[in-house]
Amino acid sequence: ESLTQAVPGDNVGFNVKNVSVKDIRRGYVAGDSKRNPPLGAANFTAQVIILNHPGEIHAGYAPVLDCHTAHIACKFAELKTKIDRRSGKVLED
Repeated sequence: ESLTQAVPGDNVGFNVKNVSVKDIRRGYVAGDSKRNPPLGAANFTAQVIILNHPGEIHAGYAPVLDCHTAHIACKFAELKTKIDRRSGKVLED
C-alpha cells in the first residue's frame, strides 16, 4: 500500500537507492541531511508511566527506555511531578 503521508502510530518502510538493508540498524533515523538534518538531543522532557516497579524512582535513576524499536539507556535528571496512576492526582511536585 502506498501512502503520501505518515502520522504517529503508522508503521512505514521505504527503500533508499544504493543503501543495503544490511546497512540499516534498529533505531536509525532518516531525514533530509541537506535542508533539515535530524539532530540529537542532549536532554528531553517526557511523561513516563511506570508499571509495578519494586523500588523507589528518583532523580539519578537510570532505566533503559524502549522507544519504538530502539532501546536507549537514560538517566532521570529530575522528577517534575509524581502522579497517582489510578486517580491521576498529583502526589508530589
